[in-house]
This record gives sequence, structure tokens and C-alpha cells, in this order.
Amino acid sequence: MATSARETTPATAATAATAAAAPMVEIRKLWTVFTSPERRFVVHEDLDLDVRQGEVLSLVGGSGTGKTVLLRQVLGLETPTRGDIEVLGQSVSELGRRGAASRIGMLFQHGALFSAFTVLENIAFPLRELKTLTPTLIREAAMVKLQMVGLKPEDAARMPSDLSGGMIKRVALARALIMDPPLLLLDEPTAGLDPDSSDGFVTLLRSLHRDLHLTVIMVTHDLDTLFELSTRIAVLADRHVVIAAPPKEVIAHPHPFIHDFFLGPRGQRAMELLREYPFAI
Repeated sequence: MATSARETTPATAATAATAAAAPMVEIRKLWTVFTSPERRFVVHEDLDLDVRQGEVLSLVGGSGTGKTVLLRQVLGLETPTRGDIEVLGQSVSELGRRGAASRIGMLFQHGALFSAFTVLENIAFPLRELKTLTPTLIREAAMVKLQMVGLKPEDAARMPSDLSGGMIKRVALARALIMDPPLLLLDEPTAGLDPDSSDGFVTLLRSLHRDLHLTVIMVTHDLDTLFELSTRIAVLADRHVVIAAPPKEVIAHPHPFIHDFFLGPRGQRAMELLREYPFAI
């Protein structure tokens, strides 16, 4: 990524305060099992994970390790086979859809915008679903979020089909933040973006994390994004979290997936970020 996109990182800002904070998310003894007439497939087995308040925790792992599934379970869109997930001390199963929406924002990989809605209508959708605010207040709140993610007021009337990939991500991010949730989930936030758009989106995420005091859980395969944003990295392998630690500690952990992912040719190029900008705490 371009040097201009690098500023103070979440890890340098969080430091000891993040480590001492109570967990925003607690996952205990989680099992995820998919069954069919032909087979039984265990994705997670006795998985434990804490997400600390104010940090950016990135989930990495090979195909089939259940990274996005875990995000959807934290959001309450999927139910684990067994185990417990708590957000701010309350079980996700007890939050309900509306309760979860006020605490958790979700940026889906491809944006998941409603194609028949304008940009403003997409951003405002969660507030309209509450049916507790006037149209004027909903519009004003959506316009604030529109500009918060770097879009212009005139973009409000555009349709998703008229937007670039980077703009779609920004609209989806504004919608994820419309309820002012303290927890933000990101599924491959820079996937499909060109380098310049990716740099700009990472810079936006970093500033929003800092300014809004967000806690972030992110799934990404992009090593530049991973090193630019992560306070800690949790590696999913062998059906559980094999390590959750700052980047430098993760890279030093002896595990085949970690070696291949971080120390292969692609990983070595991205590691220049870590050597030049020592983000890890």
C-alpha cells in the first residue's frame, strides 16, 4: 500500500488500555457442526476467543475454517451448534435482531446494498426498520453518516448500480454505522478494490476506529490491510483459535498455516510494512 495511507495505527493508540479493558465479545466452548445425509463436518470445536474493547482483532485462516461463519454468529445471523457468545456481557441469542443492530454493525464483503434503493435509503434502512423516528430525523442521521464515510451530499440520490466498488463499500459502511454501534464487523473490507481505493478505505477505517472508539472484528486475506489495521490477529486452524496475539507474536508462532500465510513470497512482501512500521504492541 502507498506510504501516504499509513498514519498512526490502532495498535499504537490502544496499547495498555486495550489490554486492560473488559472483553467486548466473549466466545466460550463454541462448536459449529454442519451435517448432511452424507457427512458431518465440524468447523469449530471448543473455540474460545475474547475481543477486547477498543481493539481491531483480525481473523485469518484457511478455507473452511469458519471465519465468516464466526462473524455471522457474533451478529446473530447464525446459531452455533453449542457454546456461548456474549456481546457487552449479554448473550447474542438474547439480544434479538433489533438489540444486536444497536450494538453491532456489519460490513458484508460485497456491500449487500439493496439495488432498488438509493444510497440514502440504503444507509437509512436500519433506522426506518425501528419505526421510532420521524422521516426528517432519519434523513438527517443518514446524511451525517454519508459524509462521515467521505461521500458527498449529491451522492445520496444515486443508485447502487451507478457506484464504483469503493463507493459501494463506503455506503455499506455508513449503513453499518447508522445505529452508532460500539462493535463493527468487517468481512473482507478491501476485497475487489484497486490499490488506491483500498488505501483510501483503510485510512477511513483507521480514522473511524479512532474517532468513534470502535471495537472491530475483521476477516481479511489482504496482508497489507491486516498489518495496517490489526491490533491483534487470531488464527483459526485445527477447528479452534491456535493463537490470538499482536502481529509479531503471531508470525513467530510455529504452525504450518502461519508459516505458509505470513512467510511465503506474498507474505514477505507485506512483512516490509511490519519492519518499517512496527505496529504490534
